[in-house]
Amino acid sequence: MYIIKGMNMLKRGTDKGGWIMLLMVICGLVVGGFLGELLSKYIPILKYGYNLGVSTHEWDFHVLKLTFGFLFNINLFSILGIGLALYLYRRL
Repeated sequence: MYIIKGMNMLKRGTDKGGWIMLLMVICGLVVGGFLGELLSKYIPILKYGYNLGVSTHEWDFHVLKLTFGFLFNINLFSILGIGLALYLYRRL
């Protein structure tokens, strides 16, 4: 029985869905970015970040207008938020 219990311990974390991890990473990114912007007045190094994304692109079909694009502003707290989210995901 101990061997079977040990084998179940090896499979720990395999039943969690990838969607939960993605949701937790996005939440960590948003909360970390918010805290970084909020605390950047007091800690100046938090002002610095990196913009990552694609500029907007617009398609006009005269009946329908579509606009695509996304932009991430990643700062130090965003990275810390992602790290914390991944740590919490592993602890689930």
